[in-house]
Parts: sequence; C-alpha cells; structure tokens
Amino acid sequence: MKITKILVYQVDLPLHEGAYQWSEGKSVAVFDSTVVAIHTDAGITGWGEVCPLGPVYLPAYARGVRTGIAEIAPQLIGQDPTRLLQINRTMDYLLKGHPYVKSAIDMACWDITGQAAEMPVCHLLGGRYGDDFIFYRAISQRPAAEMAQNVAGYRAEGYRRFQLKVGGNPDEDVERIRAVRAVLSPGDKLIADANTGWLMHEAVRVVNAVRDVDVYIEQPCASYEQCLTIRRRTTLPFVLDEVIDSIDMIMRGAADGAMDVVNLKISKFGGLTRIKQARDLCVSLGIAMTLEDSWGGDIITAAIAHLAHSTPPEFLFTATDFNSYVTRSIADGAPQRVNGRMAASDQPGLGVRPRMEVLGEPVGRS
Repeated sequence: MKITKILVYQVDLPLHEGAYQWSEGKSVAVFDSTVVAIHTDAGITGWGEVCPLGPVYLPAYARGVRTGIAEIAPQLIGQDPTRLLQINRTMDYLLKGHPYVKSAIDMACWDITGQAAEMPVCHLLGGRYGDDFIFYRAISQRPAAEMAQNVAGYRAEGYRRFQLKVGGNPDEDVERIRAVRAVLSPGDKLIADANTGWLMHEAVRVVNAVRDVDVYIEQPCASYEQCLTIRRRTTLPFVLDEVIDSIDMIMRGAADGAMDVVNLKISKFGGLTRIKQARDLCVSLGIAMTLEDSWGGDIITAAIAHLAHSTPPEFLFTATDFNSYVTRSIADGAPQRVNGRMAASDQPGLGVRPRMEVLGEPVGRS
C-alpha cells in the first residue's frame, strides 16, 4: 500500500461555554483545528486531527501545524502508511522536533492500518478492556462559587472526575478548591491543575492550605525541578503534565519519585505511535495516566478513546471527551459520553466518517 495524496483542512471549533480560561489569565474562545486526510492506492483514506490549545500553552500553534505538514507531506508520497515506525522515523528526519506537527499524520496512518486490518485501532494498540471507561471534565477558571456551580451541574450529567483550573491568586485558588470539593461526594476525584501558573512560594502556600482536602495537585510550577520541590513538601497526590514530553522525562520522574500520575497528550509525543510507547512504559513502571491531547474535536476524541480503551483500567486515571466541549461536530461515528463514561468505536480504524460539508475545501495538498 502506498500514500498517493495528503490533504489538509482547517476548521474552527467554538466552545459551548463561550471561552476556556486557565492560569495566568490565558483564554481561548475558538479552537483552530487541523484535519489531515491521507489517501492510498488501496482506496483507503485515513484521518487525523491536531488542535493546539492556542499559541500560549505549549510550544505549538495551529498555523505551525499546517506549515510543518507542508514541509513533511510531499516526501511521504509513495511511502507505506502501515509501516508506522518507518513513517515516524522519516518524519523525524524531515523535520527535527515539532512533534505536534507529526501527530495528525501518524494518527491518520493508524486509521489506515486499522481499516486495512479490519480491526479497531484499540485492538492494534493492545486490546480492548471492558465495555467503557471513565473520563474527567475540565472546569474553566472562574470565581469559586461559579466553578462549584459548574461542577455540580456536570456531576448531575454523570461526571465523577474534575480537573479544576487554578494557577491564579493563591488565596482565590484555595477558595476554589475548597468550594468545589464541598459539592463532591466520597469517591469523586478532584484535580487542582495550576498549568505551571504558581511560583514556588505560591504553590507551597496552596498545598499547605489544602493539606486536609481530598485533592490531587497538578503541574504547580513551570519547571520539572520546581515541581519536584513542591512534590517533596506535600503529602497530596501529585500529577505532572506540561514537563512530561518524552520517554526520558517519564524515566526521570519515576526515578525521582516526582509524580503519582502523568498526563500524556497525543500531540505532545507526536502521535499514537510514540504515545503508545510512553503508555506502555508507564504501565511497566506502575504509573497511572490521564490520556488526552491539547484539544480537538471528533477525530481527536476518537483517538483518545482508542488509546484509553486499550489501557489496563487500573492504570487509566482518566481521559477526556473534547468533542463534548465544542459546538461543531466534524465527523460522524465519534464516541459520545454516556453518564460520564465513553467507549471506543468497534469499527475498523478510528471508526470516524468526516463531515465534508463542515471541513470544506482543503487548505493544503500534497
């Protein structure tokens, strides 16, 4: 099988809540998503998606995706998309770094491989565990009472795990954590995610002020070393996210005892091929995981579902359903939440059928 054509689409994804806000006053109202279609001489088309959380979250931005793909794609024509490691090595040779650029291409190659094998991607990623899996709801940063009200509303919809966006004023963040925990029940999980927003003295104040609260602390500071310092000054369970961007960082964190949970994002690792390696390593090391991406629509949600559904349940801390946050559907067949849970498609590949009337005309082709 050979790649004959690669098309690139751009689509805006507005949010139901109007805007998504996190640490340091950062906010996004409309997400700029890139969708990739890889056509083959076997008549199979694979689909991938990548959607950075704006240009101020990670070293990734939407226009950079499309510019990077324009560099890589022409030299992938004629390659076999089912030779996943070879495709990844070729992309790494053609473009040093910039893993987010490669993510949608790799995802589309997994979709093709699954369709060719007549198997869902989750089976190729290791096998399907159970009937469904649990995921979390991210709660945009707002005043404490409003965040507590939002959590109560989402809890009524079936969610039982909540990622609270903090990383602002420490006193206000303590109030946010306590207000939200008060509307939860035993067994519900609460993660206070600072998204690197606290300085160390602020993080110490917060973890000390909520030491009696059932809450996880996620990525309090900007650097790994700063987070490790806070980790050693609290008994609260600890999650690392932004600094976990490679196999090396997982190994370092495990050796240092730096975290209890890691947040693995597909595009941060460069696609499903690389994140499968990271996921399997975490299982070997006994580290629980949140499996997700920076943001996205139906195609990314489908990829997350296949990754999560193929992960041993005891290691799946949680995952996410980005397509429920946005107002625009870009593909049929994508998984949908049911009472705070989700299941990967049992159709071959990712199981999605893009809605061409939404994607429109391609903005790039090779």
